Amino acid sequence: MAPSSDMLGIGAVCKATGLSARTVRYWEELGLLPDVRRREAGRRVYGSDDLERLRFIQRLKALGLSLSEIGDLNAVYAIEGSTAAMLSRLAELLDRHTADLDERIRELGSLRDEIQKYRDHVGARRDALAEESSR
Repeated sequence: MAPSSDMLGIGAVCKATGLSARTVRYWEELGLLPDVRRREAGRRVYGSDDLERLRFIQRLKALGLSLSEIGDLNAVYAIEGSTAAMLSRLAELLDRHTADLDERIRELGSLRDEIQKYRDHVGARRDALAEESSR
């Protein structure tokens, strides 16, 4: 199928999405961007649907999903063809990521408390040394 005139080259896609050409090609290799069309010379060209998919992948990555999880969502979408199934799977993934983040926040809070205690100890020791040297 010959690409239409509204198709974009990889440079224009990268400019529109902020992604590198390497990232776009890698995501295509992983199957996250299926059915990329090519010009007769073999150069990739992208349509508006490809741009939407790239932006969707970016949003999912920003939410903390791995490329593997995004691939799973793509598979659900391809097999089921239904957004309800995909959204249910996405909700499960986001719930898991939320639980992971909550645990990391708890761990970071604990680490912050330990650091603050150590900082207080260092400050008290410094003050004691300053007091001793002023005598």
